Amino acid sequence: MLKSEPEKIFTNVSEAEITRAIATEFHEVLMDRSVSDVIIIGAGPAGLTASRELANMGLRVLVIEQNNYLGGGFWLGGYMMNPVTVREPAQKVWDELGVPYKKVREGLYLTPGPHAVSKLIAAACDAGVKFLNLTKFDDLVLKNGRVAGIVVNWMPVSALPRNITCVDPVALEAKVIIDASGHDSVAVKRLVDRGLVEWKGMNPMYVDEGEEHVVHKTGEVFPGLIAAGMSVTETHGLARMGPTFGSMLFSGKKAAEVAAAKLKEAIQ
Repeated sequence: MLKSEPEKIFTNVSEAEITRAIATEFHEVLMDRSVSDVIIIGAGPAGLTASRELANMGLRVLVIEQNNYLGGGFWLGGYMMNPVTVREPAQKVWDELGVPYKKVREGLYLTPGPHAVSKLIAAACDAGVKFLNLTKFDDLVLKNGRVAGIVVNWMPVSALPRNITCVDPVALEAKVIIDASGHDSVAVKRLVDRGLVEWKGMNPMYVDEGEEHVVHKTGEVFPGLIAAGMSVTETHGLARMGPTFGSMLFSGKKAAEVAAAKLKEAIQ
């Protein structure tokens, strides 16, 4: 007796159709967001939070990320252990996102990093944020004394020896740029290199002072460029706060508020 073929599970789709679908969608995002209201460099907790806030205001937001994954250091709480903490009142952001957490003691809350990150990424996507990952910041666009965009290239290009390749970057325009690239502070450092912004570098750890000051100092460091998250710490010489993330979430929220206010000023 001949064996019958097993019932087919998946629809017939050709390899070329899959390729075209991917390429078309990527092209549409690049074309649509080559001019954005806000471009954010870095998809860590500060950048993701800022992107979600701005997109929920109805703004066109693009986030570039040099890694192939989103989330930055929010996946881990320190020393390769993945529980992450926030201090009161930052757990209210987790409430907004629907992140479950436990109360360690009065004022200190904890959740698995992967849960917090996945909720934050999903919330940004749901709000309409678009992402270009494996995309490396190269330089700024400067026009009339203000930042007007960024210059980017494929991340793998930076690993190629200069003597065997030269791949020119492309530019993306925006009314406001947010540097949420963490310790690297890539956009701010481009201005530092040109003598346009003063650089101080991070101070030793002091959790309470570090978290307070990074939120208070979040803001515009040069016309058109806002620093958020650890970029604020590095730019202004603040104390590091280590593996607790409340100030990163709040800095992202404040960066979004500052960006929205700058956009409103530009319209008036």
